Amino acid sequence: MNKQYRVKRNEDIEAILKNKDSYSNKYFVVYKKSNCEAKNFRYAISVGRKIGIAVKRNLIKRRVRAAIDQILIPTCEMDVFVVVKSSVWDLSYAMMVKQLVYLFNKLNIENKGA
Repeated sequence: MNKQYRVKRNEDIEAILKNKDSYSNKYFVVYKKSNCEAKNFRYAISVGRKIGIAVKRNLIKRRVRAAIDQILIPTCEMDVFVVVKSSVWDLSYAMMVKQLVYLFNKLNIENKGA
């Protein structure tokens, strides 16, 4: 997905967190905020240092980014912030996609249901 679909500014991420519309499971916490100004969805991913060294954190970010690109519909007007928990190493890629679809359905975020 293009970089235009990413939330980069700290103020935007804080606005998503202040909205307090979230759902979580053992592996992820997903926050959402409606964004009428944008014509498409935007997302940010946070992977903490407890998960491992930078190489491992970047691997998880790439996998989560690919999963989000696979399941989200670009026309929904949402900002999404995904926090990855340290138990994510127990997941395969297919299970990661399944867990994210479950959380997006709980938050009523339009997705392809892959």
